[in-house]
Amino acid sequence: MHYRKIIIFPVARPSLFLVFFWASLFFIYSSADAENRTCQGPDKTVADSQANVRKEFNAVNIEEEGELQEDSDDEFDEEFDEETDSKIFDPLSGYNRFMTGFNDKLYYWAFKPVAQGYSFIIPEPGRLAINRCFRNLMFPMRLVNNLLQLKFKNAGIETLRFGVNTTVGILGFRDPARSYFNLNPCKEDFGQTLGRYGIGGGFHIVLPVFGPSNLRDAIGKIPDYFLNPINYIEDGYAAIGVNAFDRTNYGSLHIGEYEAIQKDALDFYILMRDSYEQNRKMKIKE
Repeated sequence: MHYRKIIIFPVARPSLFLVFFWASLFFIYSSADAENRTCQGPDKTVADSQANVRKEFNAVNIEEEGELQEDSDDEFDEEFDEETDSKIFDPLSGYNRFMTGFNDKLYYWAFKPVAQGYSFIIPEPGRLAINRCFRNLMFPMRLVNNLLQLKFKNAGIETLRFGVNTTVGILGFRDPARSYFNLNPCKEDFGQTLGRYGIGGGFHIVLPVFGPSNLRDAIGKIPDYFLNPINYIEDGYAAIGVNAFDRTNYGSLHIGEYEAIQKDALDFYILMRDSYEQNRKMKIKE
């Protein structure tokens, strides 16, 4: 009889387990310093995001743009001098330029029209909520890669975010962990994990649909694939459909960013390549 009471105790006292769970997460939150609690910075509007993307991708040639009105020829030379200084290994430049053009046409002929039609049907607040839900589902990828990089505080923050947003945030459609506790996602992927341990990027490569990458990050997509819960849907076509829906929803929130980047580029491929490599190096150093 006593044995049976012990077995059913967790069921009869679920509140005690919830108290223990939240107390543990609160301890993690309390032990994390302010810098680690704000891994990705404060939440931003879509307009802010577009502005930040333009700044990020234009960082490669800011100096040249400042001199554009004075001497456009000097700007052109400086951009390609910077390319030489960056020493990006690019033996597949011919293929990469072709694939950049292919992805560009795919964006304008397929992805953008679909995203625009979708955004016309679904209002922005709804699309933002859906995006938060999908990002909440990517918790295993962020958790595992933070642990592999020995970023235990960030792993704790991710666990706390997932617990709060899945419960209070209703499956992640809301983000109370950010709005109430200033806990922002600590994004990591397996490419960053490899880079953390000194593995270089290798040669640059532009992937179909996915865009700019390098050998290390392309290989890193394989373990990240298995950390994506969506890929465990038994029906393969359903899994593809859910992933496509996620990408469409995400793309609908960033319409105009790609065009802004392209508009300011003297050589679009070089700008995308250098910006990608510099951005990845920065994230690995964080």
